[in-house]
Amino acid sequence: MIHSASSSPSERSIAIAAASAASVTRAPRPPIDQIHIDKASALRTSLQQVPEVRPEVVERARALAADPAYPSDSIIRQISQVIVNSPDLSEDVS
Repeated sequence: MIHSASSSPSERSIAIAAASAASVTRAPRPPIDQIHIDKASALRTSLQQVPEVRPEVVERARALAADPAYPSDSIIRQISQVIVNSPDLSEDVS
């Protein structure tokens, strides 16, 4: 507890001014999530311009499917490790 006799009037006024300034300063508010639908029509138009089937991608998939070396042994080992190290979700009790 601060007693009124413990400081001079000028020290009290400085302390009061400092406390007032501190209470006025507020932390910045986090940004508010917003959605802008004005660009939705431009996005829709762009999506309509993309062909449903891309022949170059289909051709690459065919080539990879026909390649007996695809996927490489290295990739198969990496994927195997990921599968082995992943948790067994059937044993999850939470």
